[in-house]
Amino acid sequence: MAKIKSAFYCQNCGHDTPKWLGKCPSCNEWNTFVEELVQKQVPQVVAFSRSGESAKPQPLEEIEQREHPRITLNDKELNRVLGGGLVHGSLILFGGEPGIGKSTLILQLAVTTTNLKVLYVSGEESDQQIKMRSERIGVTNKDCFILTETNVQNIFKQAEQVQPEILVIDSIQTLYSSQIESSPGSISQVRECTAQLLRYAKQSNVPVFLIGHITKEGSLAGPKVLEHMVDCVLQFEGDRNHVYRLLRSIKNRFGSTNELGIYEMLGTGLREVANPSEILISNSDSSLSGVSIAATIEGTRPMLIEVQALVSTAAYGTPQRSSTGFDSKRLNMLLAVMEKRCGFKLGAKDVFLNIAGGIKVDDPAIDLAVVAAVLSSNADIAIQKKVALSAEVGLSGEVRPVNRADQRIHEAEKLGFEKIIISKYNKGIDQKNFKIELVQCGTMVEVVKALFA
Repeated sequence: MAKIKSAFYCQNCGHDTPKWLGKCPSCNEWNTFVEELVQKQVPQVVAFSRSGESAKPQPLEEIEQREHPRITLNDKELNRVLGGGLVHGSLILFGGEPGIGKSTLILQLAVTTTNLKVLYVSGEESDQQIKMRSERIGVTNKDCFILTETNVQNIFKQAEQVQPEILVIDSIQTLYSSQIESSPGSISQVRECTAQLLRYAKQSNVPVFLIGHITKEGSLAGPKVLEHMVDCVLQFEGDRNHVYRLLRSIKNRFGSTNELGIYEMLGTGLREVANPSEILISNSDSSLSGVSIAATIEGTRPMLIEVQALVSTAAYGTPQRSSTGFDSKRLNMLLAVMEKRCGFKLGAKDVFLNIAGGIKVDDPAIDLAVVAAVLSSNADIAIQKKVALSAEVGLSGEVRPVNRADQRIHEAEKLGFEKIIISKYNKGIDQKNFKIELVQCGTMVEVVKALFA
């Protein structure tokens, strides 16, 4: 029997050491080492070839390229975030806060995927609980198999019998390998189980979904090497007070990381939101000050969002600067530009900014909408409802152009807007190609005249 001994593992990077250290020599993080019981065994070398033979080096030009079309899932939002579909043999890590809807979305994907055999492995719920969840979704699938197991070796035995085309693990923190003498969820167990699932995915050419927990800081639980091992990292986020959920791609070896999928949480599961612009803009009939509409782009999807601002006199001497869904440092920069270049005295006033719908935006094209909302609230003058804005604001007060302006203009035109304010330095933009009125400005002074003249 192999000797069991303890070792210390870094919770951030997975570095191991025989004794406790205050600072990790690998990632330079402090107080991240935890003690675990490990059982040293002779590692088994597993080849990545399906034949089981050891791999041999070969010239790049002689490698035969095989055509493996992507698996098109019955979820357009997930297909978009993955880059056009599911790649054979890929390992996908799916993270999110507790109760946000991770298991619901993946189970909904498993039961709605037709003509594909799916093995759903759950280490957190019983088969009866999963059955209740599927009945709530209202979809059944004879090709979806449920397995309640936490031992990795037993999972591979059942997968060998079922021969699934998609494997789902819920969750990776509940699995354990009998080769390691530590509790499930520990650094060594998560790392070893993920490594074995990675070998299974590459050998069998079966895509594997891993549902992962997150820490109280918002990062994925387990060693940081976990995110390096997988092919794609998806983050499912949203506010529990809102019904909308956002699916973002943090890492994707087979597509863009700028894509965004939007879902609506209902009693019967998650519904795809095909046109997010309609849900992110309020349908109020009255004209209110401090509200502007920005034309932004997330990945390949153009959409319109509502920017809300509130400017009031500072009651306690020191003005407050608060923003939700927008970078607070960039807000301070825009306020300085308005005071220096445009002459608006905002240094002694509180400024609160909010992006409606609970989403976070880092597109510089919404700078002009932020400035317009702040000025509208400061003067208590409402902006016309059918006016959109899309431009970046420079430090000298100039209105800078943004990329893919034609897509932003078409989105505003499709939703019935009558006017859009853009930079006059955008190349290739002609009024003849659009029905919506284009107002091209070069400085902030021209924007103020166009909005509040």
